[in-house]
Order: sequence, then C-alpha cells, then structure tokens
Amino acid sequence: MTQPRRGPRMPVCAVVTQFDDGRGLGTVRADDGPILDFHCTAVADGSRHIEVGTRVVCWVGPGHGGRNEARHVAALDPA
Repeated sequence: MTQPRRGPRMPVCAVVTQFDDGRGLGTVRADDGPILDFHCTAVADGSRHIEVGTRVVCWVGPGHGGRNEARHVAALDPA
C-alpha cells in the first residue's frame, strides 16, 4: 500500500539549484530543506526557463513516482 502524497497547502520559498534546458527539468531547494523537482511548464511566467540561483516561490504537489514536486514556480525578483 502506498503512502498518501502530502505537501504544504501554502507557498514555499526556494532557490533553483539545477535546470536543464534540453530536458526541461529542474530542481529547487526549499528554505526548510526538501529538494523538489519541477518541469519547465511549471515556470509561472510561461518562459519555460529559469536561471540557477534564482529565488522563487512555489507550491508543492504530488508528482510522478510518488514524490512531491514544485508547481507554479515564480521568481521572487524577476530579472
């Protein structure tokens, strides 16, 4: 039996730690510790790209393989 997927019901502040344009995949490290994956379609401004090191706010939701992922990833200080 699988565990129910859970995530915070509030925005999480994080930093983009990786982003691969070719695959469209990235990771963020939440301020409270967890590392979350995200897909380029989760970038809130529609650009499908975000620079490594960018401070972001995102929501956490269930993803593929039973792991939580970052959703609606928005830069806190857009360039």
